[in-house]
Amino acid sequence: MIKSYEYYLFKLFLKKLINIFLLFLFLIVILSIFEEISFFKNLDTNFFYPIVMALLNAPSTLFQIFPFIFLISTQFFFLELINKNELEFLKVSGLNNLKIIKILFISSLLIGSILLTLYYGFSSKLKFLYLDLKNSYSNDNKYLAVVKESGLWIKDEIDEKIYIINGNQIENNYLIEVSINEFDNNFDLNRIIQANKVDISAKEWILIEPSIFQNNKIIELKENMFLTTHFDREKINSLFENLSSLSIFQLIKLKTDYKALGYSTDEVESHLHKLYSFPIYLSIMSVLSAIIMLNIERNKPMVFHLLLGIFLSVLIYYFYYLFNVLGTNGKIPLLISIYLPFIMLSFIILIGLIRINEK
Repeated sequence: MIKSYEYYLFKLFLKKLINIFLLFLFLIVILSIFEEISFFKNLDTNFFYPIVMALLNAPSTLFQIFPFIFLISTQFFFLELINKNELEFLKVSGLNNLKIIKILFISSLLIGSILLTLYYGFSSKLKFLYLDLKNSYSNDNKYLAVVKESGLWIKDEIDEKIYIINGNQIENNYLIEVSINEFDNNFDLNRIIQANKVDISAKEWILIEPSIFQNNKIIELKENMFLTTHFDREKINSLFENLSSLSIFQLIKLKTDYKALGYSTDEVESHLHKLYSFPIYLSIMSVLSAIIMLNIERNKPMVFHLLLGIFLSVLIYYFYYLFNVLGTNGKIPLLISIYLPFIMLSFIILIGLIRINEK
């Protein structure tokens, strides 16, 4: 059975979370509206279109900063307990600091699990819709690239020709087993080009000794052929960077497709492990904030706590960002780059928990 004080503390913590969440939502939407207005200023769109786009993108942005929302919410949770002298009342009733931290940890773990299973799926769908709508107004909307079980598929339009390109694998700067269907503007087939190996390091592709099917004839070239496109390896890589628009199940499928293509799965695996560890991350941030609040003087003004929360958020963000860069660049193993910061913060928390009941 949940005790009355546990319910009260959980309810208070949830209230602070909702308040800080709404505050950040408002700030993100306002800032995003200005960004969307800048993007759509020269396009023929409805006046409310930038507002709608900002609302579609905001949930995904909020998901990324939830750890810092939890950190700041915990600060305000303790501020209310201290200002109302409820912390002393709870101690008199037999509830020590360690028990309060335990309640915060379990509450954060529970809320984090709900956010991961429900909120993330919702925000990823909105992010996908946002990117799809924005792409329709982008200069690159007629250039598409997707990864499927059958390999990499690219649609490109250049020099009044339409290309449908399929490659089975990517090896370093080469696309392997490539088939290129060339159409005119009326989508009538001009020719089919096949090559075992294509250099895609630049936007002028080098087709190594290709075969050309045209006018019911097959021509096998003994020299290389050049094809100008809008894509190179770097641009293809960048097209698959926004993983926040995919659900967990879509990410797992994408990982399987990447493996079949021979494409690096590091980014997908990194994103998946970040999602798996998300509830623990939130719990660590709440406990860390609680320990800090219990170890500083209680007569500090609210501005001090707010600035402290922002400073810690920025510091931890760059701490995680450093390890993430080291992991994606192959300097350290991927799993270590994700979980080592958790372990280091956990050690700091364990040190902070020593004699925490005396605070």
